[in-house]
Amino acid sequence: MAVLEVVFALSFLFLFFLWRFYVTLTSGPVTRPGVKGNVSVLVVAGSGGHTSEILRLVESLSAAYSPRHYVIADTDTMSAEKINSYENKKEKPDSGSQFTIYRIPRSREVHQSWTSSVWSTLNALRFSLPLVFRLKPDMVLCNGPGTCVPLCVAGLLLGILGMKKVLIVYIESICRVETLSLTGKILYHLSDYFFVQWSSLRDRYPKSIFLGRVV
Repeated sequence: MAVLEVVFALSFLFLFFLWRFYVTLTSGPVTRPGVKGNVSVLVVAGSGGHTSEILRLVESLSAAYSPRHYVIADTDTMSAEKINSYENKKEKPDSGSQFTIYRIPRSREVHQSWTSSVWSTLNALRFSLPLVFRLKPDMVLCNGPGTCVPLCVAGLLLGILGMKKVLIVYIESICRVETLSLTGKILYHLSDYFFVQWSSLRDRYPKSIFLGRVV
């Protein structure tokens, strides 16, 4: 009898989790971002061109998108310098700092095997969960680096647990013309807004939003 009760309880929790997962994915924000005040943004920056692209996107955002919390991989030696340079030029002399930079382990290194990538992604998720739960951003903005997957999952979990709806916005890299990146294929199903920069991708992925060249 006790075993049946445990099985029933676990089945109920599993079904409840699936229901919350569905509700979180299908429900949009109650109001448009910025309508009720500032929007806290978690910006995922990746090595190479990803950081340059994401900074051009951030530059197009209004002043309402603040504070900005940048997250980079712990092995990324270039992005922090680019972010600091961009933000220091942007800030007014009499204003306080409106950005922070955090580091988490990289989900997947270039040419890393798929098998080991599972473990490295789980390790990145271990650091992403407490960070996202502490910051509780209104929006996660990302454009391709594998590091954004565990961060988006952590943001999604905030909604599943009923703590806060986190808007997940993904912009596929301009380099992806015919097919999505691996990160894009994953977040296509998890994001609230999924932007592509080529009409050929929009035709293949009907959920995506095509606005021409964004960055």
